[in-house]
Parts: sequence; C-alpha cells; structure tokens
Amino acid sequence: MEQLTLVEQGKIEWQDVPAPRLEGSGEALVRPLAVSRCDIDLPYATGLLPPPRSFALGHECVGEVTEIGDGVATVRVGDRVIVPFQISCGSCGRCRRGLTGSCEAVPFLSAFGLPLQPREWGGALSDLIRIPFADAMLVPAPANVPPWALAAAADNATDGWRCVAPHLAARPGATVLVVVGIASSIALYAADAAVALGASRVDVLSPRADVLDVAGRIGANPIESNFDGKHGPYDITIDGSVDPAGLALAIRSTDHEGVCICPVYYFGESTPVPLGRMYTKGIHFHAGRCHARHEIPAVAAAIAAGRLHGEIIATRRVAWKDAATAMAEPAVKLVIER
Repeated sequence: MEQLTLVEQGKIEWQDVPAPRLEGSGEALVRPLAVSRCDIDLPYATGLLPPPRSFALGHECVGEVTEIGDGVATVRVGDRVIVPFQISCGSCGRCRRGLTGSCEAVPFLSAFGLPLQPREWGGALSDLIRIPFADAMLVPAPANVPPWALAAAADNATDGWRCVAPHLAARPGATVLVVVGIASSIALYAADAAVALGASRVDVLSPRADVLDVAGRIGANPIESNFDGKHGPYDITIDGSVDPAGLALAIRSTDHEGVCICPVYYFGESTPVPLGRMYTKGIHFHAGRCHARHEIPAVAAAIAAGRLHGEIIATRRVAWKDAATAMAEPAVKLVIER
C-alpha cells in the first residue's frame, strides 16, 4: 500500500509498504478518508524540527472501517469513524479515569503518525491503518458532517476544547485570552470552543495576519501583538505560542486566582516561568497533553450541532495526491481528503 513518509529532515515521499493486517480479535482496519495536519507536523515537514527517525505521517483522521476482528462489537465494516491519535486500551486504570493519552497497556506516548516511540503504529496518510483496541478507540462519526470537517477532532480540536471546557464550566461567562504562535490551530480551536461555551470575551493575540483573520471570523476579538506588554486581566489564558515571550505574556495577563493553560511542547531543558508572580497571584498553571479519546465525543457533537467552526479554521483543503507537497506549505490548518 502507499504511505506518506517523512524519510529524513525536509524530505517527504510516498512509499510502498506492506499493508497492515489484523493481529488480534479486538482489532479493526480503517481506510482514512480525510486527514488534517497537526501543528507539530509542519515543523517536521519543513525541516525546522529534525525527526529522530523516518516515520509515517498523519494522525488526525476520519476513516471507513474495512475489516474487524471477531471480538469487535461497537463498529461494523462500512462505518465512518474518528480515530484518536493516541493508542489507548480503554480498560486500564488511567483510561477509566479519562487519561487515555497515558494508557498503561502500551508504551508511553504511543500514537499514530508521530516518532515518539521506537514502535511504529503507522500513519493516517496511508491506504490502511490498524486499530489495536477498536471498541475502546473508535468513535462513530456524526452522519451529517463530512469527514474533512471532523478530522481535527482526532487531536487538535479536542486539544483546544479541553483547554477551556472544564474551566468555563467552573466559571460560566469567564474572560479568555488565547496567545497564538506556532501552534495556530490548537489555539484557534481553543478560542472557537470558548466562544461556543459562552465566554463573555475571547481575545486572540498573535503577530500573524492569517491567524487574526480566522479569529475574527469565528467570533473572537483579534489583537495584533509581538507578545510584548500586558493585556487583561483574564480569568483564563492559553499559551499556544511555543515562545517564552508568549508564555510570559499569557502568565502576565492571567487574573488573580485565574487559570493559565499551556497545551504546547517547549523544546530545551528549561523554560523561564515567573513562579514568584504566579504564587502571589494564585495562578493555577497546567501544562500537558490532551487525552483525545476521552474528549472526542463532546467535540464531535459540538461540530455536528454547528457550534464549532472547523470549516473556517481549516484554511486549506487539498486532494490526497497532493499531500506530499502540501504538508510543507503554509496554512493555518491543512486538510487532505480522498
């Protein structure tokens, strides 16, 4: 079968690889129909982030079930499903607590389309992917939504949602600031979720004109900034900058007893954080990955209900055959579809 592969830094090509097969009764095979580019994919694709090894690309996916094992009960051949990017069993202690990104049954950081583990799980930009815990992992795709509009629910849209949903539930009508840099789609999905969930004000701050244009179209307030000064204060702040200056701005702009969420990865051994200021203001700071499978049903329902605006955030859609070139080209959010 064909698989889009990041062969080495700055080199992407279609490769002919063996098609996956069922390896257990609880597994399924899925044919990807639409795949969106995650924020981490672009640095890999452009060569900005050197990969530790060659790996299959793509991990935000909606697909069609083509084969199931004898033990699979929740999906059938022909069903359209959202495939979470993280591998999770659904039955270990962490999965039962909703921490599906830290499943105890597989090596830590196991995922499709990412070089985070020596084991290769395959990538969504291929003809087939094998789903090891089909009943636990696969989420039915809403029938009234095209696959391309749901693909990001496998990762970035859920990542944005979890940044604000629990905090707006605890503080209805809270004010929200989203600082946007490299992680443009996660941050914009967070802003979109904040608007949908009733934040009284949602400001999106970025130096990028394309990001600010999308922010205005989803109902947020765009603010051009190079991460200097101070804004707010806000009840909830999100740092999607991957820039110490952006993180510092988000923390400065968080109100007393407010919440600052950092859903992005900072490279290097340390990142400066003003713990003294955070202590005296009582800022609640959370850094960490999303637990995609746990969040997907709520996000899929919000997309189906028209409450989220993935069709605006997805600024570019291309055909499957153009994926090798398009993966390295600029776009706030790229979607590749058959």
